[in-house]
Amino acid sequence: MAREFLRTLLTPKVREAERHYYGRSYPALGDTSEPEAMTADEMQFAAERDSFYLASIAESGWPYVQHRGGPRGFLRALSPQQLAFADYGGNRQLISVVAVSLKKRVCLFLMDYAQRTRLKILGHAEVLDARQHPDLVAATAPDGGHAAPPERVFRIDVHSHDWNCPKFITPRFTAAEFEAAVAPLRERIRELEARLPAP
Repeated sequence: MAREFLRTLLTPKVREAERHYYGRSYPALGDTSEPEAMTADEMQFAAERDSFYLASIAESGWPYVQHRGGPRGFLRALSPQQLAFADYGGNRQLISVVAVSLKKRVCLFLMDYAQRTRLKILGHAEVLDARQHPDLVAATAPDGGHAAPPERVFRIDVHSHDWNCPKFITPRFTAAEFEAAVAPLRERIRELEARLPAP
């Protein structure tokens, strides 16, 4: 349920804009927002992702969105209230690292293009030095995901979440999803070719 997500973001100014453009607005949900744990559905969806987008507020005050990718399952649900992922060297700009250290609020945008499904998660993040948290590294570093060891771990306390409708999500498929879809066709082609008389 997206009640806490909407309570957090549907501010009086947002509802005023809704009335301006649509003549109505979502009902007020109150001022107090309490964290909302993930259900098994959100946890499973997160575990099946091989990428997501992380939004934060950079030190300059500008919004910053970064793509994070890895082997399927690299985003780990440590509990219904907490997500984490191992962080590696990358381009070594560390914009998200500093952004999170200054303003912990983040938004994760998880996409399943093949199924035309998206999940938004609001949370409070922290960045932990991998050298000081070996147990957390062991819990988040994916098997065979990276040749180098993790440098940091992002840990996110989930505040709320919301599922979006599939409208305007263009279906896209990974190489693995494409191969799984065409494997039966290739097998059928081999069967039919085997029936052909030898030249």
